[in-house]
Amino acid sequence: MVVDVEGLRMRYGSRDVLDDVSFGVDRGQVVALLGPNGAGKTTTIEILEGFRRRSDGRVAVLGVDPAHGTEQWRARVGVVLQSWRDHGRWRVRELLAHLGSYYAPYSTPDHPRPWDADELVAAVGLTDQANQEVRRLSGGQRRRLDVAVGAVGRPELLFLDEPTAGFDPEARREFHDLVRGLVREHGTTVLLTTHDLAEAETLADRILVLDGGRIVADGTAADLAHRFAGDDEVRWTVGGERFVRSTPHSTAFARELFLVHGEDVADLEIRRASLEDSYLALVRRAESGQRVAS
Repeated sequence: MVVDVEGLRMRYGSRDVLDDVSFGVDRGQVVALLGPNGAGKTTTIEILEGFRRRSDGRVAVLGVDPAHGTEQWRARVGVVLQSWRDHGRWRVRELLAHLGSYYAPYSTPDHPRPWDADELVAAVGLTDQANQEVRRLSGGQRRRLDVAVGAVGRPELLFLDEPTAGFDPEARREFHDLVRGLVREHGTTVLLTTHDLAEAETLADRILVLDGGRIVADGTAADLAHRFAGDDEVRWTVGGERFVRSTPHSTAFARELFLVHGEDVADLEIRRASLEDSYLALVRRAESGQRVAS
């Protein structure tokens, strides 16, 4: 297991920001940590990255307690922040080659480090910009460079913090393709935080919903929709009259409609419960104090 968290707590004074958080992440998974502002996402990630000391609980990242992570351990982890400052006059390839040189001492036969700069530039789709100054990159190109910086040491685990904030739809789609490529071709494990429900549904193998410092759900987007979002909605027309029915068994209901009405059924629509429905239902339950079984 790449990430193993049990009973994690974080207190500020008398207030628990994280309260008994437990979860695991397996190798090669893309896991999204989803939740409203103040839910504890950033605090959780910073503890896993070794940037913040926890109050209680057990945490292991790549088999190491991040509170005591060595430089060798840090070489195995990549971090992509929401934004970072650098010298804009660096050229893309030379920046990656320079940063990569810091990882060379930690290379092993099993995990060679760092990535070759030209290979990494190609992997993130910046070959045409390899000799371009960073300050002249577009927003989407710059975010690709951010990922390259986080991945330059060939990390076994890559943290992405709100990776597509401010992206247009095309740039977001390209970024998702990039992350999938890292996972598929290089076996990278990814843990990301996001406010974007569609992004979590599209990109993640698993979604952890965090609210009020607790994990209130853990599963695939389809799992969460099925368990928490309520019924599907079926719409259809018979004899010119429009009907709507909510049901947990939409496929069976539609089949029954055709058995009863045959070809008189027209304009049949089935709206499946979405991740957004699930997310809103989960947060409402958590905020009302209801127990949510994950």
